Amino acid sequence: MNWDDTTDTPATERLVGASADREDQAVEAALRPKDLGEFIGQEKVREQLDLVLRAARARGATADHVLLSGAPGLGKTTLSMIIAAEMGAPIRITSGPAIQHAGDLAAILSSLQEGEVLFLDEIHRMSRPAEEMLYMAMEDFRVDVIVGKGPGATAIPLELPPFTLVGATTRAGLLPPPLRDRFGFTAHMEFYEPVELERVIHRSAGLLDVEIEADGAAEIAGRSRGTPRIANRLLRRVRDYAQVKADGIITKDIAAAALAVYEVDARGLDRLDRAVLEALLKLFGGGPVGLSTLAVAVGEERETVEEVAEPFLVREGLLARTPRGRVATPAAWAHLGLTPPRSSAAGNGQQDLFGA
Repeated sequence: MNWDDTTDTPATERLVGASADREDQAVEAALRPKDLGEFIGQEKVREQLDLVLRAARARGATADHVLLSGAPGLGKTTLSMIIAAEMGAPIRITSGPAIQHAGDLAAILSSLQEGEVLFLDEIHRMSRPAEEMLYMAMEDFRVDVIVGKGPGATAIPLELPPFTLVGATTRAGLLPPPLRDRFGFTAHMEFYEPVELERVIHRSAGLLDVEIEADGAAEIAGRSRGTPRIANRLLRRVRDYAQVKADGIITKDIAAAALAVYEVDARGLDRLDRAVLEALLKLFGGGPVGLSTLAVAVGEERETVEEVAEPFLVREGLLARTPRGRVATPAAWAHLGLTPPRSSAAGNGQQDLFGA
């Protein structure tokens, strides 16, 4: 129900990847909530945003510019569409990578209608010239259009109708302070609790006309990595399994059996995650071991291990990044059912020679 950016990353190919592929985008369009009342989770963000939008409507003014940050799949795009719906305004959707020149942004801004919502996904990836033009557009609703080249170039001021910019980013730290300060409301999207994901799954199951029992929803929610987009993707795969292998009703056993087929375990780890942990535990005694060495052992690129597998393993407390290298935690040994060696640190000093 709550989804967002569609940036292509290696995670796109994974069942538990948070980026949206084309199938996800098509399904999400039908499942997205239409107003704040339907939006599940993010209680604080919803409450604060509701106040901002109600106050703007009461004043008869456009809403303040909004910055939404957080991991992929948590609902940034959905909230942008809800903002437009709540304000009764049209929405224009684009992304930072698509705006490479100031002229690209000027063309979009000059065609906005009064009160329109401009959703700028991955705003931190916008080019610097366009970013600097956005400062004036957000603050003064004006842009300077350069006509001509060289010494004869002239800047023509172009007045813009009041609009609301909704920026979304997965890396808020990359936004320059002058841009960040121009947003009237900023919100950070948190990962969801399992009970919230159960509500997401029940709602989506109803819209997809899928019969699901409470324990079946709980089983899927527990493997969804705190992300609604992943929960909905797993629901669709379990639905397929239930239709082919059972009577179409999703129970706890059916959900567990289906996700075993797709190699998603009880904590939401997939093949790549487990391969990283198994290499770290079985080959290197739990570490510390350098990232390059670990990637070679898994048969993946260094960037894939670091950017795709590690964030979730670290968040789950299964792996730690240290100055000496990657180290498995006691929870990792317990999850794989292995017993850590008595002197897990002994004999590992040479691992650091192979990369950090």
